[in-house]
Amino acid sequence: MPLFLNEQDVVGLLDPAAAVEAVEASFVRMTYGAVEIAPRRRLNLQEGRLADMAASDLELGYACVKTYAGFAEGAAFVVALFAVDRPELVALIEADHLGRLRTGAASAVAAKYLAREGATSLGVIGCGTQAETQVACIRAAVPTVERVVAYCRTERNLRAFCERVGAEPAESNREAAEQDIVVTITTSRDPVLRGEWLRPGSLVCAVGANNRASRELDNVVLERATFVCCDWKEQARLESADLIEPIQQGVLDWLEVHELHEVVSGELPGRQSPDDIAVFKSNGIASWDVAVAAAAVQRARERGVGTEL
Repeated sequence: MPLFLNEQDVVGLLDPAAAVEAVEASFVRMTYGAVEIAPRRRLNLQEGRLADMAASDLELGYACVKTYAGFAEGAAFVVALFAVDRPELVALIEADHLGRLRTGAASAVAAKYLAREGATSLGVIGCGTQAETQVACIRAAVPTVERVVAYCRTERNLRAFCERVGAEPAESNREAAEQDIVVTITTSRDPVLRGEWLRPGSLVCAVGANNRASRELDNVVLERATFVCCDWKEQARLESADLIEPIQQGVLDWLEVHELHEVVSGELPGRQSPDDIAVFKSNGIASWDVAVAAAAVQRARERGVGTEL
């Protein structure tokens, strides 16, 4: 029988370290073709959008469809997890927290492999719930991070966020950008990070914008970067304005955009100098959902958590 996990179940089952481990292993399996991914699709709803995305991971033994309905007041997420070798629905999982964890875990994997050795500071531009898991997962993956500096435009939200995650409030987004690792996790349509603010050796994880109408990075970020990668180029070509527009303007070429799994597997070195600036453009891919959902189900079975349907 399928197992149902609600949001509270997922929160209790998965910590940031477990999510990072699951997503890192997913990147490794991408390298040798065990993972197949379908790009995200979006349909109009009444003042909202319905999105779906899917992936299969033959080595892990699972496939999933993730779908969510998003509106101005919030979104509802669900993952359906299937076996890959038999007609079985393994689990239905409410996937708001799961999605935030897997997105934070992907940035953490990028930080583990692309941040300058001994990186001690993390700057976060954006203070929503997605930003919390970015901080938690990067701390889990890069234990040398001692200082978190955050910025968002609403003072009350900024103060509350800093209290929740143990961060310092920045006076401006420039101050948050002057750190070893910089995460942009906003809903802004216009760039919130300027390349001139970045220190030599920084890593940028651009996470918030995943449609062709929104950008978080200006062109100078890409001009200064010596290494640029994304989660999956096929999806980046569809929805990553942070890459599409600079490429259209001749600042960058798709041949210069790599995929993070190439670094995780050792195919590419990524950073080659302590002063290199690296960029990871995260759009979100369903293979992460498969990996983290499978980890949640395994733990749920071990602990007797969830409801059999």
